[in-house]
Amino acid sequence: MSAPAVPGLEAAFEVEARLGTLEDHGMTRMGHRRVVPVVGGRVTGLLEADILPGGADWQLVRPDGAIEIDTRYSARTADGGHVYIRTFGVRSGRPEILEALLRGDAVDPSEYYFRLCVRLETSVPTLAVLEQCVFVASAIREADRVRYTAYRVT
Repeated sequence: MSAPAVPGLEAAFEVEARLGTLEDHGMTRMGHRRVVPVVGGRVTGLLEADILPGGADWQLVRPDGAIEIDTRYSARTADGGHVYIRTFGVRSGRPEILEALLRGDAVDPSEYYFRLCVRLETSVPTLAVLEQCVFVASAIREADRVRYTAYRVT
């Protein structure tokens, strides 16, 4: 009996999402809720598109200090096609590092963990193959943006 293939990673596309001002919703029944608007940005690589304003990251700060990431936003290709991008993941680290990120301080990405799963949805025929792939990403949080490289799991 043969074994399943060991997955590999292939760099697929890069995202730079510009962020608006964090909205602190306080403690809810689910935990400490924060919403960070996505106000623009760019996707490059296998997918070339401009990120449209109107999306957001609906964060949940857990009791252990880790932040559950749940983003949804849209991008438009040069020919007017749309791509819906959804990420979910976690950002964690020492409390002082997470506080520095929240203030917008520059922090070396090796000081915290920020990983995402990325799902794409589109009606653009030439991009439809991207809907049939699994993507993971390693991300960096900066003062006014998030940057990540998405890798296709082979």
